[in-house]
Amino acid sequence: MNDKSNKKFWNKFAKLYAPFMKKDKGVYDNVCEYIRPYLNRNMNVLELACGSGQLSFNLSKYAKNWIGTDFSEQMILEARKRGENENLTFEVADATSLSFSDGEFNCVVIANALHIMPEPDEAMREIYRVLKPNGILSAPTFLWKEGTQSKFKKWIMSVVGFKMYQEWNKKQFKDFIEKHGFSVVEMNLIHGGLAPIGVMIAYKK
Repeated sequence: MNDKSNKKFWNKFAKLYAPFMKKDKGVYDNVCEYIRPYLNRNMNVLELACGSGQLSFNLSKYAKNWIGTDFSEQMILEARKRGENENLTFEVADATSLSFSDGEFNCVVIANALHIMPEPDEAMREIYRVLKPNGILSAPTFLWKEGTQSKFKKWIMSVVGFKMYQEWNKKQFKDFIEKHGFSVVEMNLIHGGLAPIGVMIAYKK
């Protein structure tokens, strides 16, 4: 069976993911600083593609309830090893086919995942469905078309098995989000990681 979503790669990489991400801790601290003002203690938040919890542990304390999900069983195991608490839980879920009810969440967070999904439109439809009216979408995403592209970085990533399906600049990513029924209110570029990260905040129309 063709593993279009590259699930085998993410399951194998899960144990190394958190140590690998430590080198970019400053970048992700900045990402969290842009997201945090849009959270409050009355919110139920769904995080998609949470990995081993790089954003979850930092931001969940600002919400009423935070569910971190990932399609990789091994990523969720790694996240649970770091600990769950009364307002932070982790579970396996496919962002393109969610079991949650319509309008269940005040906010959805999906970080650096839309560009590695073979069918990101399906994820966007699910995000729109599970958000309440005027709910918030926070989608920090690598924008490979911003700035000078590193062909060497892309080559290395492809060699180790990392697949990218979408390459956007700021305008293209904004257009992609808005065509799915969202109004973008903020987009900030953060440099310093593998590629510029566009920290995008939008509201469900």
